Amino acid sequence: MRRDEMGDLIAFLAVAEERSFTRAAARLGTSQSAVSAVVRRLEERLDVRLLTRTTRSVSVTEAGQRLVDALRPAFDGIEAELAALDDIRARPQGMIRLTASRHAAERIVMPVANRLMADYPEVRVEILLDQRFVDIAKEGFDAGIRLGESVDRDMIGVRISGDLQMVVAGSPAYFARHPAPQTPQDLTAHNCINLRLPTLGGLYAWEFEKDGRPLTVRVEGQFTTNDPELAVAAALEDRGLVCLMTDYLAPHLASGRLVRVLADWCPPFSGYHLYYPSRRQITPAFRLLIDALRWRG
Repeated sequence: MRRDEMGDLIAFLAVAEERSFTRAAARLGTSQSAVSAVVRRLEERLDVRLLTRTTRSVSVTEAGQRLVDALRPAFDGIEAELAALDDIRARPQGMIRLTASRHAAERIVMPVANRLMADYPEVRVEILLDQRFVDIAKEGFDAGIRLGESVDRDMIGVRISGDLQMVVAGSPAYFARHPAPQTPQDLTAHNCINLRLPTLGGLYAWEFEKDGRPLTVRVEGQFTTNDPELAVAAALEDRGLVCLMTDYLAPHLASGRLVRVLADWCPPFSGYHLYYPSRRQITPAFRLLIDALRWRG
């Protein structure tokens, strides 16, 4: 059915229900002559008279009544569905699919997602952990969460954390046996705890910077894991030096169980951003998540 044919049926239904071209025109926001021409065109196309017109009244023929009886339930259903869509737009509900690294998911997203799901039971959240920079549109995600410096230009990026910082640390017992490194190059003489990237499978290369000069060091040691918490546990057991985000090590640095080194080689860097396509239609649930995650520090 062409778009103009749908408009003809709507005009006919208005006249049939109002029993008046004048009132139907007012209801449709058009002129009486335009409505009359539309109904006449419909009758010519169907080759049947739908309305009986007199100078004083309009009545529906038997064929017209059959068409009214068919159209009204159909249009009622359409109007109900449109109303339901309005309700969906107004009420937070539905699925939000996110891709994120484990650190971002555990430390930033999950506390917010838990509150959102508790406040809005019809909202569902799915988070898939991945170290890759995922093509969110191609892989069916609503948004991704990565470090700000990795957000593509064709994406909208919303900052959801403050600056981050890496920390190199070891236990006092370890440093009692080994002198503290003064430069990243000194790490070649140390037992370092390697972190295997869970998705990519390679070992994390320790990254440093000083006076605008970046430096990457491939370290070696007895222990390798793909879990940061196990890396922390190994460092606490004097197994070597560890390099992780500040929040993994902060309580142990505060208690003195770990000692920080190479602080002047570990400047802060841009924190996490939530990114999504600029053309995306934002649902109420997704907007709530964005507002709740937005960094206000």
